[in-house]
Amino acid sequence: MRIGWLGLGRLGLPCALVLAQHHDVFGYDVSERPWDILAGTIAPMREEGIEKLLADGQHRIQRCGGITGVVQQSDIIFVAVQTPHSPEFGGEKPMISDECADFEYSFLVQACRDVARAADHQYKHVTLVVVSTVLPGTTDRLIRPVLNSFVSLIYSPQFIAMGTTIADFINPEFVICGCDISSAPVSILSDVFVPVHGADKRFCCDIVTAESIKMLYNSYVSMKIVWANHVMEMCHKLGSNCDAVVDALSLATDRVISLKYMRGGMGDGGACHPRDLVALSWLEDQLDMSAPLFWSTVSAREWQTEWLADIVRHYASLTGLQVVIFGMAYKPGSDLTDGSSALLLAEYLKDLQPEQYDPYVPQSVQHLQGANMQPWVYVIATKHPEFGTHRFWPGSVVVDPFGYIQDQEDVTVIRIGRH
Repeated sequence: MRIGWLGLGRLGLPCALVLAQHHDVFGYDVSERPWDILAGTIAPMREEGIEKLLADGQHRIQRCGGITGVVQQSDIIFVAVQTPHSPEFGGEKPMISDECADFEYSFLVQACRDVARAADHQYKHVTLVVVSTVLPGTTDRLIRPVLNSFVSLIYSPQFIAMGTTIADFINPEFVICGCDISSAPVSILSDVFVPVHGADKRFCCDIVTAESIKMLYNSYVSMKIVWANHVMEMCHKLGSNCDAVVDALSLATDRVISLKYMRGGMGDGGACHPRDLVALSWLEDQLDMSAPLFWSTVSAREWQTEWLADIVRHYASLTGLQVVIFGMAYKPGSDLTDGSSALLLAEYLKDLQPEQYDPYVPQSVQHLQGANMQPWVYVIATKHPEFGTHRFWPGSVVVDPFGYIQDQEDVTVIRIGRH
């Protein structure tokens, strides 16, 4: 099958490379970065398995000079361009007001408009698959009006996590196929994905429902993390053990269902989840919902981080030691800092001017040597495996929200919520 892919960023490039193992893929991006990565002139993003895909010279993405070329070469076109939020809603800093906002859709709308125009000029029918994250109702409001009779529309976002995009794309829990059943050739997604997945994992529904599934999936993960950190705080104050609580609850598989995201630690992060909650909070207000559930989750994430900062501040005051934050990335083994609660924690502690170190984030490496030459108040803000075996300087205090730092001689380890 001949597949077009618009938007070869951190999600788009790995996904397009996977599809290129099974289909002819024609790509376009306004940036030169993906082509530099494909040419080997710059390093790729940190993604498990991407080096192997890049090394496979037989299955490559063919470059098109513009959207017109993609339409000319392709029968189905995936659009994965950004729908950004204002930086204040990224999750790395406290929000400056109680006002939330929808995403910025202009880049996505323009890409869809350009596909429709090119299809019209070429008198060619194409299937357009929107991958970008949008709030429910956006497709009807903004995307449909720019299309024409040459374009059949499907909404099919991916459920991936940065760093494991390739594995998540190859082995999805399900594939959303949001479409107008009467008009869209829904079977075309099977032709695309069955060679990749080895099975037909489509879940077909109308587009508004598909938009809702994507956003509510992400928000549910965020709410689980908020709940887990609420339990951690309560156990810390009670003198009980949050891990034992969750170990017991995880046995209730009929009701609790899954242990994932239920361990106390830092708040949710990444380029999607914090901002998705902000957008859902905005929608919540627009719909005049009876309870501000999503806004409560957004606020809880910040309140919980501020509470952890107060604990760190307490030990810094008690010992007179400087603070160093271990971690900048939003999850273990990653160099990505989008929406990172580690950066949010640094904002709450900026009055103490903490150092911040992360072995995966290049701009922080300079702090490693200094962090080992004297006692510090350490706070583990990213659960990198390296930190679990790190030898802390004698006389230090280690504040560990994840509870995985082992006892060390002459080092005080505060395992939050795990007395």
